[in-house]
Amino acid sequence: MKQGFKITSVLTGVKLRKKLTLQVLALGMLFGATAMQAQGERVKRDKDTVKAVDNYQPFTFGLHLKNMHLWHGFTVTPGPMAATNLEYNTRDKKFTFGFWGGTGAASDVTNKTGQQVGAHYKEFSIYTVYRFSNKFFMEAVTHNNYTGVEERGDVLHYWSYDKTQGYNFVDLNFGYQVSKNTLLYLATIVGGGSGDYEVQTDGSLRDSYTHYLEVKSKVWEKGDSHLSLFAGGAWSFVNDKTFYTEGKGNFINIGATLSKNVKLGSYVLPVDVTAMWNPEKQKTVLQVDFKVF
Repeated sequence: MKQGFKITSVLTGVKLRKKLTLQVLALGMLFGATAMQAQGERVKRDKDTVKAVDNYQPFTFGLHLKNMHLWHGFTVTPGPMAATNLEYNTRDKKFTFGFWGGTGAASDVTNKTGQQVGAHYKEFSIYTVYRFSNKFFMEAVTHNNYTGVEERGDVLHYWSYDKTQGYNFVDLNFGYQVSKNTLLYLATIVGGGSGDYEVQTDGSLRDSYTHYLEVKSKVWEKGDSHLSLFAGGAWSFVNDKTFYTEGKGNFINIGATLSKNVKLGSYVLPVDVTAMWNPEKQKTVLQVDFKVF
């Protein structure tokens, strides 16, 4: 009996060790599979991270084609034009530095001899933007519209900010997203450039520091189309004369913009159509803007 019990005990021990071994192997395989899955997920995350890093493009450019060019209630050029931009953006998209250029059809200007000569619209501006948050940003722009400068007989100096030369000026701007659909935009001209001054009785020039305030709000949206209304006015706390008006401050830019993505086969072309009325100058225009890329 003792011998049989010993044999049975040995066999039972062997079976138990075999069972434990199988259990250990099963647990090892389970842990191994879990580790491989975790490693696979880490590799996927790393690949996604690398892909996201690779997708960052610091430099971009764009092209717009328009039937005319509007800006803050002005018809900058009444004929067809092309606008391009080249810019740098940081990875977090908070900071932008760029160049904006426009060229267009010729219009007549008067030269120093009193003759009418043709001059193509030409502009090369520099801008920078800093976004403090998704709602608030600051922007500085140095505008250089040198259309007709040489044709008039003047000497072109790109970096000249002489108050009386008439084609270079700087503005400092702020934008605030009041709500999802409404933006407030305030622009202030500094330094009196391009005629933003008033001649005093003693002949001196006093800068106007003209302010331009615009409210723009999206009021309708359906599918890939939406309609926005806007209203802008200009004034000066210093002088009666402003950069935008002949006399005291006034509303200068009222209208609506309809935006739609037009499908041309597999290509999608964003198009904006803007109807603008300038109450101060009693001008109404219709601008079409094709955003090629």
